[in-house]
Amino acid sequence: MIVRIVRMTFQEDKVKDFLQLFNETKERIRHFEGCQHLTLLQDAHKPHIFSTYSHWESEQDLNKYRDSALFGEVWPATKALFADKPLAFSSTIHTKME
Repeated sequence: MIVRIVRMTFQEDKVKDFLQLFNETKERIRHFEGCQHLTLLQDAHKPHIFSTYSHWESEQDLNKYRDSALFGEVWPATKALFADKPLAFSSTIHTKME
């Protein structure tokens, strides 16, 4: 499983636009093949900073989404609202603690 975290800083006057876009597309992303979970987080102290937290069955599934028409629709519209470059991280979950 891949966990993907994308931290995005928006222009303060564009937050409502982003939330509308996210709410319009979140279910399509959640139902994309390989997506197991999607949550939107908002910074507790800087309300114009958000992070998406998603689980993907595999890196191939994440890449299929990133190459999809859906991503091609959502990402450019999201990027247009940024105040700064996004930060993205992919990690695997290790369930065994030693």
